[in-house]
Amino acid sequence: MVELDKKLPVKFTKTAQEEVKRLAKLEANNKALHIGVKNGGCSGFSYVFEFKEVGPGATIYILDEVKIAIDTLDLQHIENLEIDYEQGLNNRGFSFTNPNASTTCGCGTSFA
Repeated sequence: MVELDKKLPVKFTKTAQEEVKRLAKLEANNKALHIGVKNGGCSGFSYVFEFKEVGPGATIYILDEVKIAIDTLDLQHIENLEIDYEQGLNNRGFSFTNPNASTTCGCGTSFA
């Protein structure tokens, strides 16, 4: 685990950043927001977006006092990923816009 003091390789909109900060206050035991990918979903990969203990192979970034953990192997799939948070009546939650994705599913939670 390496802590870097450089630019986060993913982008958060202002509303997403505010929601991440709010959620981080609810998390105990110094967990980090892990952003990455896993095999699965209808397009091949699904996003990982959860607070958990940081494991080996992760790089830690700081976003407004919140620790963000990204595994080195996942970086190629999510570099320049834009994360937004929607609060509307029809859509509520985090959404992802990935310039590295060649295809995405209709719900926006998996990509290839």
